[in-house]
Order: sequence, then C-alpha cells, then structure tokens
Amino acid sequence: MIKLYSVPMVLALALPHFSVAHSHEEKTMGTEETNVLQTVNAMTSAFQKKEIEDVMATYESGAAVMFEPGQKISDPAMLRQLFEGAFQLNPEFDYPQGHEVYISHDIALHIASWIMTAKTPDGNSIQQSGLSVAVLRKQADGRWLLVLDNPHGQHLMEQ
Repeated sequence: MIKLYSVPMVLALALPHFSVAHSHEEKTMGTEETNVLQTVNAMTSAFQKKEIEDVMATYESGAAVMFEPGQKISDPAMLRQLFEGAFQLNPEFDYPQGHEVYISHDIALHIASWIMTAKTPDGNSIQQSGLSVAVLRKQADGRWLLVLDNPHGQHLMEQ
C-alpha cells in the first residue's frame, strides 16, 4: 500500500534534514546583507537622535510604515509627523536576538525582534517589544532603502 502525503507534510518531514542557519550566530552576512543592515541601523540611530531628515532618507519615495498594526502610512508629511511625535518619548531600541537578512535580486527582507524603552513626557517609563519585518529595495546607486516597514510583525500571532 502506498501512503500519500500532502505537500506541507512532505516539507515538514524534509525540513529537519535541510541545513539552514537559524540564528544570527550561525550565519555570517555577506556584503549586500551587511549593507541592508547598515540601512536599518542608520534609520534606528537617526530615530534615536531625533534626526528626521536622516530617518526619512532611509525610506524610498512612497514607502509605507505601519506605526500601528494593520494601518499603513505612506504620506511623507504624515510619516514625518508620526516620527516626530515618537521622538518625544526619547526611545532607545535594542535587537536582543540579532538580525536576519535575506536578499533576492534587488529586494531584501529584514527580520528582527526589538525592545524599546522610553519615557513619557511626564517621566513614566515604558517598554514595548515586537517583531520588525521590513522590505528594502536596492537603488540604482547601490543604496538599500526601506519600502515596507512593519515593526508589528508579531501582531497576527497575538490575535
């Protein structure tokens, strides 16, 4: 008797035998992956320093940012306003699990868990965390810019 398996079942059986780097410690990034990570780090650094022009320079024209789960913002004036509003919290970001970067042609996917610590204007400490999922595109001049930036990638799993 021949037993039939579905495609997901075959993948589930095969994947444990397929060697893939699972953590930031197992994988060494190449030049292009490092360039993608530099864009993400430049955005984070500019955000923490409240440098709006430098933050905006890491995004492609027409990029979408999901400041809240399920709500994308693409209007540059609204993006500026929301970033500047977030600056008031003096946020500090940490990526405790490292970063994953995957590239195919001129498209990159960046994934990283994050923790943000901040203070409200009245001095109360806050801490938030999430899963950042971002798509970047390589520009004609070789720079990588953010196209989609979703810091709430964990949202669907929390429902």
